Amino acid sequence: MKYVFGADIGGTTVKLGFFTADGALIEKWEIPTRTENGGEAVLPDVAASVRAVMARHGITGEQVEGIGIAVPGPVDAETVVYKCVNLGWGVFNIKKRMNELLPEIPNVAAGNDANVAALGELWQGGGRGYGSAVMITLGTGVGGGVVLDGKIVAGKNGGAGEIGHITVEPEETLVCTCGKRGCLEQYASARGVADMAKRMLASCNTPSALRDMGDFTAKELCEQAEQGDTMALSVLERFGDYLGRAMSFISCTVDPDVYIIGGGMSRAGKTVLNPVMKAYRKYAFHVSAATGAVIADLGNDAGIYGCAKMALPK
Repeated sequence: MKYVFGADIGGTTVKLGFFTADGALIEKWEIPTRTENGGEAVLPDVAASVRAVMARHGITGEQVEGIGIAVPGPVDAETVVYKCVNLGWGVFNIKKRMNELLPEIPNVAAGNDANVAALGELWQGGGRGYGSAVMITLGTGVGGGVVLDGKIVAGKNGGAGEIGHITVEPEETLVCTCGKRGCLEQYASARGVADMAKRMLASCNTPSALRDMGDFTAKELCEQAEQGDTMALSVLERFGDYLGRAMSFISCTVDPDVYIIGGGMSRAGKTVLNPVMKAYRKYAFHVSAATGAVIADLGNDAGIYGCAKMALPK
């Protein structure tokens, strides 16, 4: 039996998974992400945790195909990470460092966390059975990952998949967290949807339960939409228009088999998906207009699955 490990490094915790080479999850666990001193303890902690699991299961290095590591920052094809602010990391080679720490597992792969999550969903999640996908995560921000023919597309600078910063509203005056204006993230993230709803409420007198709530989240807005609240439905129509238009841009570039929608807002299912796909079909080039979308189903485990897949022999 052959095995593989995945380590999805976040700013607070590292999620780890121990898999068979065919994708069956044997065990998953978490360890704290120690970011003090420039995050120098993060990879040693990962190596020590993996070695402890190997010992507990009686597994030798020869039985392990590899370890995949996802990080919250850009990573190139040579596993060089170009700064991870949340971890305190600068520029260095992840494979080289892990080979020093865990020489019994020489095969090390690394990638950006959003891209790796997309690979995980395509392998064993909502996109299973497809060859190519673009994953869009609707959370605090809008993230993305591109996988074509089973391979992550990272781009020269590791910036491929940063779809949250596609400009969809050039007349916007408010500034995005990235410093630009009119980014998709300003209208399609959970925070962006709630902020957009509040601006829309302030500009009209339409009765709405949202108005009575005062402060509300995107989750609560989706719940009101499900109950037929006219204003909440209008907000999601506008949200869908922005996201569907951005997806039409993406299809003209990479033409994926399917879109995978994940993140907190995806839990609303068709309430979110329907306005997005309505707009997508309106804007998409005719040969891509029939491309479908599915909801991600691995949740927070998508990263460790993607890490495992990334580390398997090609």
